[in-house]
Amino acid sequence: MPISLYNTLSRRMEAFTPLDPQRVTMYVCGPTVYNYIHIGNARPPVVFDVLARLIRRHYPNLVYARNITDVDDKINAAAAAAGVPIAQITDRYTQAYRDDMARLGVAPPDVEPHATAHIPQIVAMIERLIASGHAYEAEGHVLFHVESFPAYGALSGRDPEELLAGARVEVAPYKKSPGDFVLWKPSDASQPGWESPWGRGRPGWHIECSAMSEAHLGETIDIHAGGVDLTFPHHENEIAQSVCAHGGKTFARYWLHNGMLTFEGRKMSKSLGNVLQLHELLGKHPAEALRLMLLRGHYRQPLDWSEAAMTQSVRTLDGWYGVLRDMADVDAGEAVVPESVESTLCDDLNTPQALAEISQLADAARRATGAARGPAKAALLGGAALLGLLQQEPEDWFRKGNPGEAVDAAAIEALLEERRAARAAKDFARSDAIRDQLKAWGIAIEDGAQGTRWSVVKA
Repeated sequence: MPISLYNTLSRRMEAFTPLDPQRVTMYVCGPTVYNYIHIGNARPPVVFDVLARLIRRHYPNLVYARNITDVDDKINAAAAAAGVPIAQITDRYTQAYRDDMARLGVAPPDVEPHATAHIPQIVAMIERLIASGHAYEAEGHVLFHVESFPAYGALSGRDPEELLAGARVEVAPYKKSPGDFVLWKPSDASQPGWESPWGRGRPGWHIECSAMSEAHLGETIDIHAGGVDLTFPHHENEIAQSVCAHGGKTFARYWLHNGMLTFEGRKMSKSLGNVLQLHELLGKHPAEALRLMLLRGHYRQPLDWSEAAMTQSVRTLDGWYGVLRDMADVDAGEAVVPESVESTLCDDLNTPQALAEISQLADAARRATGAARGPAKAALLGGAALLGLLQQEPEDWFRKGNPGEAVDAAAIEALLEERRAARAAKDFARSDAIRDQLKAWGIAIEDGAQGTRWSVVKA
């Protein structure tokens, strides 16, 4: 079945046809590593991880790049505030980002380029832009001349003058036009810097992604993705730089943008004090429930964070894992991705509908009998796997508490054994007391034909 995606550049749904089916290329803007990311920053890597999984089913030779921005004024400020070398900040938060992504079930990209490892490529691209008349040097800076690129503004779909008026760009006397943006800027002794034809300095943010994409994926790539907040100016500037540096060649053929995350109906912002760090949330909630929450809304639409939504995600996973626990004796064989799930994802990555299909598969597996149980379990596992869900053993899910909460399985089993003995002796008062004690510990028990099972009640 064909994959259809909404292309921000054309503003319409398009069938996805890669330039080279034997080497499909995708670039997603990664983090600037000066602190832990917030939950909204986690939406692109989770959403586009699902896209990568889907594309690989159709085109196994996908090359997926997600960069690390490790030179930036925010990093400089964080290092200065902490009184430590810049590398100490970037190394710490790069590893934290990788660890947090792994906990969310996000597969590592095929390529993880770091901006500081691509200074020669960045310098070379800037030199080409100057030579072709699209950039100029002024007072130690090199700037891209926006007026040299008539298509500027096509991605965001607004008039260039309107864009520049709202861009909060720095109006400096050395700029030919107010909207001209920095490709290279001078560094003083306290700032990271590299020697260049324009003196010791460092690259601007936008040119980094253009150079890294070119170095690893080529001059024209299939998919470029990121948050909708990057559409302008970051992605608009990437297009201008790359197209002009490559003699007019298309930079990215499909542009995908995910919507923003809100907090109980309000925009997340530092001024409102409602910015939630992913690292902290992973210390309070099951990582798989966080992933499920981030997939509940269609990627192009805003998504609202709330504690109620997290609770619902936990309960949904309780139900699905409960089905799998009841089918522990069933040999599913190899997991199979049902067409009902894949077809919804092929329709512009419709994860809400895909999750609805998985719920139906769970219901079907719960009702299945006899020889139908194996295929039903395989379908549930295969459909969920395409979204990166149900990737752990059911007992592991039920017997883990919230992150950071210790669970004494031996003590629980000892109490259950005492309860079994009390029930056998018809000492129901003691049996009920043990149930109440376990409930106070946050442990739910379930008596059934296969004995008594227990699970941790998660927040």
